[in-house]
Amino acid sequence: MNTQCFTEQNLRRWGLLWALGALLVACSPSANTGPVSDEKPADACEKPTVVLVHGAFADASGWAGVIAPLQQQGYTVYAFANPLRSISGDAEYLRSFLSTLTGPIVLVGHSYGGAVMTNAATGNPNVKALVYVAAYALDEGETLLAANTLGGGQSELGNHLILRPFPGAGTGDADGYIDPAFFHELFAGDLSEEDAAVLAASQRPAAASIFQSPSGPPAWKDLPSWYLIASDDHTIPPEAQRVMAQRAGSQAVEIESSHVAMISHPDVVTELVGEASGCR
Repeated sequence: MNTQCFTEQNLRRWGLLWALGALLVACSPSANTGPVSDEKPADACEKPTVVLVHGAFADASGWAGVIAPLQQQGYTVYAFANPLRSISGDAEYLRSFLSTLTGPIVLVGHSYGGAVMTNAATGNPNVKALVYVAAYALDEGETLLAANTLGGGQSELGNHLILRPFPGAGTGDADGYIDPAFFHELFAGDLSEEDAAVLAASQRPAAASIFQSPSGPPAWKDLPSWYLIASDDHTIPPEAQRVMAQRAGSQAVEIESSHVAMISHPDVVTELVGEASGCR
């Protein structure tokens, strides 16, 4: 037998065993490191549940461009189905929905959805922040019609509504639809005509009476809020949006957008929700 070969083979074998042993020691918990902690790092953030509230002449699908990135970032997201029947009734419906959720909540409202969440969030300790997206941040006793005139604003929306009766409507009430011939101009000016036409065809009507119903105590008096002002909005005048954002003490961002900022600028809306959640 070749003694030199035997020695080299053994050296190689023992060298390999030594390397494996060193690796196992390195990967094993050290007796001096103490028990492994389940605590989160100091900079970890508990992501709140995000509830998105659509407005009139729209539905929850308008939030699609915001929902997907929020979910990818680890948020639990609900796009609430707003009944569009009355401020008080819609707010009560949202309040009931929120009562089924646990943990911190960030409410995000677009257009009339802002008025609904302003009322629904009052008294709910889980709601930590409000995000208004070209939305109504009404004061107590204020109506949508009155809010449209804040800052000298003027909306043409009322001149281009088609009214249709619905079962159970109160005296003089009816469902209001935006005339499809004016939908692109009034509601979605920075979308293509084709996309605006689809939105016009699928719009959900709102009871016309909601525009004259007074709002209740506003949650923005007790909660931090953020406001995305759409400077090219022809549904809620930008002048009115600026006044509502200022009086609510909101952290405001203004962009050149039509009324449907969550569709034309979903990245900006997503970023604002992240700021409101404290988990950017």
